[in-house]
Amino acid sequence: MNRRLFLKAGATAPVAYAASSILPGAAMSAFASPQASSNWRIFEVTTRVEVLKPVGVTKVWLPVPLVIDTDYQKSLGNQWNADGAQATYSQDTKSNTGIVSAEWADGSRAGLVLTSRFATMNRAIDLTRSGAGTGDKEDLRYFLKATELIPTDGIVRSTALEITRGAKTDLDKARAIYEWIVENTFRDPKTRGCGVGDIKFMLENHSYGGKCADLNALYVGLARAAGLPARDVYGVRVANSANGYKSLGRAGDITKAQHCRAEVHLAGYGWVPVDPADVRKVILEEEPGKLLGLDDERVVRARKALFGSWEMNWLAYNYAHDVVLPKAARGKVGFLMYPQCETAEGRLDSLDPDNFKYQITSKELST
Repeated sequence: MNRRLFLKAGATAPVAYAASSILPGAAMSAFASPQASSNWRIFEVTTRVEVLKPVGVTKVWLPVPLVIDTDYQKSLGNQWNADGAQATYSQDTKSNTGIVSAEWADGSRAGLVLTSRFATMNRAIDLTRSGAGTGDKEDLRYFLKATELIPTDGIVRSTALEITRGAKTDLDKARAIYEWIVENTFRDPKTRGCGVGDIKFMLENHSYGGKCADLNALYVGLARAAGLPARDVYGVRVANSANGYKSLGRAGDITKAQHCRAEVHLAGYGWVPVDPADVRKVILEEEPGKLLGLDDERVVRARKALFGSWEMNWLAYNYAHDVVLPKAARGKVGFLMYPQCETAEGRLDSLDPDNFKYQITSKELST
C-alpha cells in the first residue's frame, strides 16, 4: 500500500513534471480549509481506477485540481492509495498541471484511488469597467503559442482575421470570435468523449461539429491567431447547475462529466472566462429530443452569461496541451482531462471501460 498526502504547492514549484516534495500520509482531517466565506463551496472528488487486463509494466496517470489558487478555485489537497505500487506526484508550472502517477510490476493487479478536495466560487467579470488585469508577460506569451492541434497560422489565422475585421478593441475581438463560434458550430452527439480539438481539420473541412474540447479549442486557436492570449481549461462537472440548466451540471457519478472551458486574456480585465461550447450544449440537450433555436430564452440567457462568467459547479484540472506523461513509453496526449493508462501493449483508450475501468464521483461537503 502506498499512501501519500500532497498539501498545496507553494509559490515556487518544481520544474516541468519534476517530483515535488511529498508529505507523509494523514487522515482526511489533514486536508486544508479555505477562509470562511459564504460564497465558497467545498467539494470532494474521488477517482477509482482498475486496469482489467494488465500486461507487463502498467502505469496510470491522474490529473489533480489546478496547482495554483485562483479567485474561483482553491485546492485543499490530494490523497491517494495505490495497491502494490509506488505512487508519485509531479507538476508543470507553466500549464499548472499536477499529476499523480503509479506504476505496477509485470502483470500485477493495478488499482489507484485519488481523492481531491477543493473549494469553488462562481466567477464573473464586469466587462463594462476596465481595470488593471495586465498579466505576467512571460505567462501571456506562453498562451499565445501554437500547439500540435491548435496551430495559429494558415487557415486558423486567416479565419481569425476575417472574424475580427473591424473590431476596434481586444474585447471586441474576443466577443466577435465567441459569437462566430456560437453562430457557426454545433454540438455533435456522435463525437466520442469531449472530442479531439483538431481545429485545423475543422476549418479546412468546414467540419464545425464536435463537443467542448473541439469548440472551445477552436475559440482558443482563433483568439491566439488574432493576438489574444487564450487557453483551454480542462476539468469535470461536479454538481448540478443552480441556474436552471439540466444540461450544464452533473452530480454523484461524474465519470462521463468531463468538460473543457476556455479563457481569454484582455488588458484591463485579466483572464476572462468564456464557454461557447456550453451554449451549443444547451441548444442540443436542454430539452431532450428538441433542438432549441438561438432565439430561445434559455439559449439567449446562456449565450449572454457564458461570455464573461462561469458557474463553478465544475472542477478545473489544468491548461495543458501536448502532455508528456511522466515516464511514459508512448507519445504525448493532446490534453489531460481523463485518466490515462499504459501497459506493455500500448496506451489504453480512456473511453474503453472494457479494458480500462474507472469511476469518478463527487460530493459537496459544505456550502
